[in-house]
Amino acid sequence: MRVALNLVFLVPGETGGMETYARELLPRLAGQPDLDVVCLINREAAEAQSGPWYDLPHEVVPVHARSRAAWVRGEQLHVPRMAAALGVDLIHSLASTAPLRGSVPRVTTIHDLNYLLVPEAHFGLRGLGMRVLVPQAARRSQRIIVDASCTRDDLHERLRIDPEKVDVIPLAAPASPAGMRPTDAPELRARLGLGERPVVLCPGARRPHKNAVAVLEALALLDPAERPVAVVTGYATPYEEELRTRAAALGVAADLVLPDWLPAADLEGLYALAAVVAVPSRYEGFGLPVLEAMLRGVPVVISNRASLPEVAGNAALRVDPDDYRALAQALRTVLNDPAEAQRLSAAGRERAAAFSWERTAELTAASYRRALGLLA
Repeated sequence: MRVALNLVFLVPGETGGMETYARELLPRLAGQPDLDVVCLINREAAEAQSGPWYDLPHEVVPVHARSRAAWVRGEQLHVPRMAAALGVDLIHSLASTAPLRGSVPRVTTIHDLNYLLVPEAHFGLRGLGMRVLVPQAARRSQRIIVDASCTRDDLHERLRIDPEKVDVIPLAAPASPAGMRPTDAPELRARLGLGERPVVLCPGARRPHKNAVAVLEALALLDPAERPVAVVTGYATPYEEELRTRAAALGVAADLVLPDWLPAADLEGLYALAAVVAVPSRYEGFGLPVLEAMLRGVPVVISNRASLPEVAGNAALRVDPDDYRALAQALRTVLNDPAEAQRLSAAGRERAAAFSWERTAELTAASYRRALGLLA
């Protein structure tokens, strides 16, 4: 099979979990027997001259995809034309939208229905575009790949997509880059103003549905003498002001750190020094930070919503994301009960080890074969 990978969305360093998905999946796909891949990348990715999408055979889609309108234009006009010219058997779109025209069969990975279930997750015109493009991509693709079974259920319930058309293919935790040395804890503590206090790490995008405000509500319920400091990572968004305002109202402004975008070494250092990772999201299509934390042996507290219980199994403490007292108690348990923290650390490592990108690639290749009628 010759497969064109639609990566017109991917601006290196700016695309979050979907970039991680592409970065980890591409080299494993290229290693699959009888699979020939070509990457369709935007001008930003080509100009960066690095990454697996650049190292593999690739063609440049003539758009700068930092503009959402240009991204859509590249995907809808250029990708199907280029795929046909390349003579590929299949187009795989990795970012929830896909070309709506053309004769080449399509597989689309739909990571979640955030735009529909938690519309505050997408700001401005992007949310409006998703409302049009995601349902159409779902209907016009021969196969759909989702990261967790809850998204398959959402597609059926919300968009009336036949579950038999959907392949559930879990992701895996990205390992630390080879040879990368995490930033030392003393340096991070000094630079971020953490002092010697325990750290609750909230990794991921700073968006309302991530519900980092719940961590602030929980901190306010803890005795100031035992209160940890919360570090909320991610790129800057309008949601930051809401977090700062609520922290001030709760009297925990000094317990919230919103660092600038952190390099990989700093994030690894934060995982290493964190006492607990909190992911109280209202909705996740998968939740890579949960696996990242568990792979590194950090105890995890998650919400009991969407995909997170499916990903974490029994290796994390689960709470209702709207029950701030329950979240405060879960944090207190991890911080004050060394035996429970150790149990969660060991269970998390074991759980994370069950996920692998090699398996993700194998199942993705099988989805291609189903799309082409080569596999039942």
